Amino acid sequence: MNLKAYMRLIPGFFVVASVLLGLFVNKWWFAFTLFVGANMMQSAFTDWCLLEKILIKLGVKE
Repeated sequence: MNLKAYMRLIPGFFVVASVLLGLFVNKWWFAFTLFVGANMMQSAFTDWCLLEKILIKLGVKE
């Protein structure tokens, strides 16, 4: 997989996991969903994403 695929997969997994945890474990997990969504919007405007930097440092090919 390449960087673009990971940039869609990981936030998608985080959203699904946090919604399920919010429904079945504790409602405060929805705060994580909000954080992921806010980070995605921020990266759209600033063209900077921490996840992207981490993946590049881990050696994921662009």
